[in-house]
Amino acid sequence: MRKTFMGVKLRKLRAERGMTQIALAQALGLSPSYLNQIEQNQRPLTVPVLLKLSRALGVDLQQFSEDDEARLLAGLKEALADAAEPISLPELQEVAAQMPGLARAVIDLYRRQHALLERLETLSSQLGDERASPEPIVSQPFELVRDFFFAHQNHFDPLDRAAEQCAAEAKVSSWGAVAWLEQRLGGLGVRLRWAAEGSKRSFDPQTRVLTLSADLAPAQRAFQMATQLALQAFSADIDALIQVPPFTHNEPARRLARVGLANYFAGAFLLPYGEFLQAAESCRYDIERLSKRFQVGLETVCHRLSTMQRLGAPGVPFFFVRVDRAGNISKRQSATHFHFSRMGGTCPLWNVYEAFSRPGQFLAQLAAMPDGRRYLWVAHSSSQGEAGYGSPRRSFAMGLGCDARHADRLVYAKGLDLSDPEAATPIGMGCKVCERPACAQRAFPFVGRVLAVDENRSQSTPYGSWSPPDAPGP
Repeated sequence: MRKTFMGVKLRKLRAERGMTQIALAQALGLSPSYLNQIEQNQRPLTVPVLLKLSRALGVDLQQFSEDDEARLLAGLKEALADAAEPISLPELQEVAAQMPGLARAVIDLYRRQHALLERLETLSSQLGDERASPEPIVSQPFELVRDFFFAHQNHFDPLDRAAEQCAAEAKVSSWGAVAWLEQRLGGLGVRLRWAAEGSKRSFDPQTRVLTLSADLAPAQRAFQMATQLALQAFSADIDALIQVPPFTHNEPARRLARVGLANYFAGAFLLPYGEFLQAAESCRYDIERLSKRFQVGLETVCHRLSTMQRLGAPGVPFFFVRVDRAGNISKRQSATHFHFSRMGGTCPLWNVYEAFSRPGQFLAQLAAMPDGRRYLWVAHSSSQGEAGYGSPRRSFAMGLGCDARHADRLVYAKGLDLSDPEAATPIGMGCKVCERPACAQRAFPFVGRVLAVDENRSQSTPYGSWSPPDAPGP
């Protein structure tokens, strides 16, 4: 970690603990003058001081993570891209590093404005059509849960260890995973029922009957049963994790978080941490080999790889996304800092979209963001749906990415020149918030600057130039 000036964060932490500057200095083994210099941003907050904070006060080092700062910076750039007065990058960096609470508030206001504009557009398009009934766009609970998972680096140690213990018990017994889960649920008064049609999983709290689809594969059956086990046997553990704002006053978000954590437990049961991490490291994170070894789907493997951040035994910090052909991101999980636009419009140069034209293949891409960060991305497309001619199918592409500094640990780095800065494909968060002027794939102008229009000149790249930040507007 580089030396970072985070005096505001440190002062806020001290205020929350009700400690004087002298008391905190004594707890950290520092002189009061040295601590005062850190709080006034006259000295950097170094790694040794961070470790002392963690040991003395039990502080979560994620609060001072550069990854969190990079994520906030990306959100601020998107939220303020079309501000009336252009805001310089150093100013945004200062807010992200020193005032993260303010940064999150600005980003939240931007999301709310975007949701309201979408709702207004929907209502406007339906005016005059009496057959259409306006449907409100409710995206905020999903955003809250995504932020919650990201804040925990997509890893929840109590649930992870509980699932690992259950997996060990299931393998020790003579029962298979499904049979063991059925027995364990039966001990909780839950009866199992199979249905030819309907939802994958349906539980009736009154009769305590769990109905599962008969079409589920063995691993899918185990996943749904483990999800129900988490909601029944580990409900208190789940509630303990979400007894924090905003879930204390937002019931839809709270329920969604409970489902997400129960699914997390199920994935950790099928792929127990220690065994799965050892297998992943030994095969250099080969997704296909892991899928075959643990008899689960490729998407389940990718999900689990994005959660392997146990303290003292972390795996590669991955970012996992699932997109459709229209560019909609339906799943987004992260143990790292990769940033794409939350509001859609992701980069067409990203290899996740190329995967649709090459189904069944794993595509590797070394990509660079405008801020200079480089990533290794692995993409694969798949089609899902009911069996039978004419049955509806769903096509998705999955992307699993990590920072380029971890790339040599992955089998997908074979043949890539990781040392060549020109080898990376330049991608961005989306055209409207991407500041690359010479991109031939650009679909919209960068909203952060005034578009420079010259009727006497035709360029090879669309919207390829704009005025400098201090140029007057139109």
